[in-house]
Amino acid sequence: MPEPFKRLAQTHEARLLLVILAMAAILLVATPEFATLQNLVDVLSANAFIGIMSAGLLVVIITGGIDLSFAATASVAQYAALTIANRAGIGWPGVFAIALAIGLVLGLLNGVFVNSLRTSALIVTIATMNVFYGILLTLTHGADIFALPDWFNAGIEFVFHTDEQGAKLAVNFQIITVCVVFALTWLLLKRTNIGRQIYAVGGNPEAAQRVGFRVGGINLLVYGYMGALAGVASLVQAQFVQSVSPTALVGRELDVVAAVVIGGTSLSGGSGTVLGTILGVTLIAILKNGLILLGVSSYWSMFSTGLVIIGAVIMMALETRKHRVVAEKGGAA
Repeated sequence: MPEPFKRLAQTHEARLLLVILAMAAILLVATPEFATLQNLVDVLSANAFIGIMSAGLLVVIITGGIDLSFAATASVAQYAALTIANRAGIGWPGVFAIALAIGLVLGLLNGVFVNSLRTSALIVTIATMNVFYGILLTLTHGADIFALPDWFNAGIEFVFHTDEQGAKLAVNFQIITVCVVFALTWLLLKRTNIGRQIYAVGGNPEAAQRVGFRVGGINLLVYGYMGALAGVASLVQAQFVQSVSPTALVGRELDVVAAVVIGGTSLSGGSGTVLGTILGVTLIAILKNGLILLGVSSYWSMFSTGLVIIGAVIMMALETRKHRVVAEKGGAA
């Protein structure tokens, strides 16, 4: 086997891909519905929110930070943007601008607190999560919004197939958005100087500061990026379910964190890839879709996700130990 392919086969992403292919093969045999185009479109659409949030969280975790307030941020952005859309008729540009702006401001607020308080980002974002969510529930009294503008409910889609029954399959707003977000995140991390600084800050913040990187500025950027994507994801989810509920998004943090961790991103910072995160989202999506198609109770979903996270952490721990042993042997030689 050529050396580049040999190195690729030894990566976490390659092993994760093998697990996904094995799961898919089992589901293909167990339930024919899994392989249908309709199921593929449904799975992509249903998991777009998790995918977009995972892209944002990936960037934050690479710096060594964490953000658990993104679901509350998305809830605030979603409710505010679509309430204004109902009253003012602002259209797609307006609703995007409002959701992005609210998400960005709340994300930057997280960055300011992380920089100024110099304490655990986990504690900071748990606090802001409760503040954002509490304010939303206080102002809205937990009321849902079921009547959304017709143009919003119609969404954006490009039909690519019509079956014999006349049902149309389309690349929709959810699929387009999650693909664009992953592409932008890859460009940010791999094709910009800021991306290199993000990895450097996560690998060794003190060393990064000594060479002139502005750690505080990087923190503001990644938390702002996370918030902005929360705003985008909120619209994706609202258009998918055709309604807005202030309580619907909070509680989905586990799936997003799981996707990033399963994808091989180190919680201590400094490493992580967009491809790994995409595969992590794919694994969770296939797992949940498979349980539904097999008629397994939804109560097993969280249990299964937890087991997958434990397996991913064990795998990464073994990989880290292996690399440390190799490094020590090299140093001793």
